Amino acid sequence: MTLASSASGFRSTTPRPTTPSGFGPLLARVKEAGLLRRSQFFYLSLLGTLALALGGAITGFILLGDSWFQLLIAGALGLIFTQVAFVGHEASHRQVFSSNAANDRLGRALASGVVGLSYSWWMNKHTRHHGNPNVVGKDPDIDVDTVSFLDTDAAKARGLRALLTRHQGKLFYPLLAFEGLNLHVKSFAHAFGRGKVDNRTLEITLLLARTAVILLPVFLFLPLGMAFAFIGVQLAVFGAYMGLSFAPNHIGMTLFQPETKPDFLRKQVLSSRNIRGGLPMSLLMGGLNYQVEHHLFPSMARPQLAKARRLVREVCSREGIAYTETTILEAFRVVQRYMSAVGRSAPRVFECPLVLEYGRR
Repeated sequence: MTLASSASGFRSTTPRPTTPSGFGPLLARVKEAGLLRRSQFFYLSLLGTLALALGGAITGFILLGDSWFQLLIAGALGLIFTQVAFVGHEASHRQVFSSNAANDRLGRALASGVVGLSYSWWMNKHTRHHGNPNVVGKDPDIDVDTVSFLDTDAAKARGLRALLTRHQGKLFYPLLAFEGLNLHVKSFAHAFGRGKVDNRTLEITLLLARTAVILLPVFLFLPLGMAFAFIGVQLAVFGAYMGLSFAPNHIGMTLFQPETKPDFLRKQVLSSRNIRGGLPMSLLMGGLNYQVEHHLFPSMARPQLAKARRLVREVCSREGIAYTETTILEAFRVVQRYMSAVGRSAPRVFECPLVLEYGRR
């Protein structure tokens, strides 16, 4: 596949005929090794552990009472909700049960009933992303959303958004603290919107019930200022944890123009980045550290991803496909550099034209 530089200096693709894919033989080896079997014991054990952690946080909330140490409970809830969201994500990919209906029920219960996110909105968005990762105009994950992921989008920014985009490299990670609020707002907008929503009544009921269960105790039993601080910390930790787990997956990797027709193997591998760290990193990131394998085999349960990694690396080496794997800190640096590079395409605002002209000279 021919690679060309985008305006930001990162990789994008230009069309050329696709080459034969080694995915068929790879899939056969994966099936033969039994790596597509479900891991119900793992997920049920994980959910049990998270239930105990949630119970501990609730107990801590009751015992602490009117105390600023409640903010520690708020932070713990942000971490727990993110871990629950990871399992909801895996259920949506049919990784837990063999039955699609059972996975959907679990995914909706966890996403809408525990985390407070619209399962219908997530499924719609995430399915489109998996079908066309980093494909311009087709992957919703690279659409403009406060920040810009493409040079062309950054160049269209105006006013305050142009100012933010211009400095988005420095602001990207701080802005993740607001991602939790952003996800909740989008979920409610989708659930109550005019578009198609699967099981709308159930989803709205779960979202409202979950919101009431979170907000009522906090505002009933804590002073008003402390209550707002509690919700703010919980949302900030949740948003930052979610953002830091998903940001390294694709940002700064190969971008595909819509007319490009790479084969499935190349499309998924070239657009994805793995994070080193083994089992601890897998627990921390909910299996998202094996992003290449997750995109190639979306229904593969988390415990099998490390085993599949060896097979995928062999095929990529044999076919000359770049397999990207790095440390979490290096991934964060690459993401920051990429966002900064894209941001430089935004128009300059609130700056004196004479100063700019002098600077160019």
